[in-house]
Amino acid sequence: MKIYHKILLYQNKWLYPYIRVLLTGMVYVAYLASLLLILGVVYEHGVTVSEQSVGRLQHLYDIVRGIFLLEVTLYILLDYQHTKRRFNRLTWVLVALLYLTLVPLFFHPPEEEALWLLWEFLDGKFYRTSLLLIFSFLNLSNGLVRLLGRRTNPSLILAVSFLVIILVGAGLLMLPRCTTSGISWVDALFISTSAVCVTGLTSVDVASTFTASGFVVIVLLIQIGGLGVMTLTSFFAMFFMGNTSVYNQLVVRDMVSSDSLSSLLPTLLHILGFTLAIEGVGMLAIWSDIHATMGMTFQEEAAFAAFHAISAFCNAGFSTLPGNLGNPSVMAGHNPFFIYISLLIILGGIGFPILVNLKGIVLHHLRKAWTFLHTWKWDKHRFYHLYNLNTSIVLIMTFLLLVLGTVSIAFFEWNGAFAGMSVADKWTQAFFNAVCPRTAGFNSVDLTTFGVQTVLIYIFLMWVGGAAQSTAGGIKVNAFAVVVLNLVAVLRGTERVEVFGRELSYDSIRRSNATVVMYAGVLSACVFVLTLWEPQVPVMALLFECVSALSTVGASLNLTPTLGDDSKLLVIVQMFIGRVGMITLMLGIVRQKKHTKYRYPSGQIIIN
Repeated sequence: MKIYHKILLYQNKWLYPYIRVLLTGMVYVAYLASLLLILGVVYEHGVTVSEQSVGRLQHLYDIVRGIFLLEVTLYILLDYQHTKRRFNRLTWVLVALLYLTLVPLFFHPPEEEALWLLWEFLDGKFYRTSLLLIFSFLNLSNGLVRLLGRRTNPSLILAVSFLVIILVGAGLLMLPRCTTSGISWVDALFISTSAVCVTGLTSVDVASTFTASGFVVIVLLIQIGGLGVMTLTSFFAMFFMGNTSVYNQLVVRDMVSSDSLSSLLPTLLHILGFTLAIEGVGMLAIWSDIHATMGMTFQEEAAFAAFHAISAFCNAGFSTLPGNLGNPSVMAGHNPFFIYISLLIILGGIGFPILVNLKGIVLHHLRKAWTFLHTWKWDKHRFYHLYNLNTSIVLIMTFLLLVLGTVSIAFFEWNGAFAGMSVADKWTQAFFNAVCPRTAGFNSVDLTTFGVQTVLIYIFLMWVGGAAQSTAGGIKVNAFAVVVLNLVAVLRGTERVEVFGRELSYDSIRRSNATVVMYAGVLSACVFVLTLWEPQVPVMALLFECVSALSTVGASLNLTPTLGDDSKLLVIVQMFIGRVGMITLMLGIVRQKKHTKYRYPSGQIIIN
């Protein structure tokens, strides 16, 4: 065997270049096959197809399976050492499962019942198609991460990945099985952008426009958009495909704010783990409140709870109910439901780095308690920096904004929009409407019934938004806190910006100021353009709409469905900019200046 490998395969210096060309060609063929498979599955389940078309699609699936088998076999035979390093155990399990699809081709159905059931399962369409879809996603994810290794612009790749998912989502929503009576391409693009950018603005009545298949597409787009395209693809590529280049890992580390390369995969696992755990608990909590109260079957209740848990944690604001959460079926006697939705929004909006830090703090205290129970000696050592600076700022700012927002909304709307409600309902709705602007577009009360003061508070909360590295939008509470602290430092005449025994870095101050300035510039330009395209609409409504779109909130003064196609496209652009991030988008567009070792003489500009 060693002689075979040394003479004919990867260690032969004459054959190796040709082998690499062959394997590289197979990789690109596998990319194409992956795309064709996904398109075939989408076509089969999105359009009513004839039996003849089903047969052709099955033939396509068999060809794709053959390509995947050929690619894996060639890698094992021609470049085994590299493949062994690249594949981990789970990848080898998937490869084995792929080879098992050949069993029904070479063996007749066995007579033993147990073996026959296994043979029937391996020959089943569900098993083969699911496995091929997994391989397709792995191939495309690995290809995207490899693209990062080409020294391409990571910011541009991030923006393009969101754009591709939006376009794919729009195409899926236009499939006949996804809507009750069809949808225009502008509205499909609008809903897809709103879902991927976890905004919640809708140009059509979602409840009456989309079927169950359409809602499945929407919730998948919300989940992908909430987690981030690069987070998902990086996880699949690194978890299943093993080693990637150091440059790839550095880029992904910066995208997910990991502390080091060694903690990169654990960080990705934390993000996915927190998401699934919180959404799962939220789903159970929502189901427990609505069970046997809305005239749904158990399956419908589970689907309702899952959809709203995902929509809330991802700060999307989509609902399957007519009239969103202002529907009478949940407005009466369901205060726990609104509390659960609010908590999911808050957890999704504080950011994954904070959740990781809080997990570490909880584990620290549990270890101290466990040690005390075993030794009856309390550890008196105090750790003053269990909460890192980012966690402290985000939690304090979030708490202040929620408390001030709840009290202010309750004060202004106690006898206004909340008139006729019980005291418990009023406080619940005040809290819920203070949480939603940060930044989930659920609405339980018609926002047009709010007073001017409450609308201005709403706009402020939408402008600030949630935390960085979260599913929320806005300028982010991190940037808002830094700008305020910098302002305080200027007013006090201090040269350094200090908080909680730490000095804020110059880069943090610079990026925060740039974020606020860019947000104000884009917002002003969009409002100005909409005043030209929608002259009959009050400026306050246009400002509210633009802040909601740019902060990916999803709240509206009932304006969105009445906008023209040009205005809808502008709102789509704002949602995209708000989700990708203005600085990230500009870094992808503007050519970066190389660092220079020299410095110009400093000069003073007269300010005030």
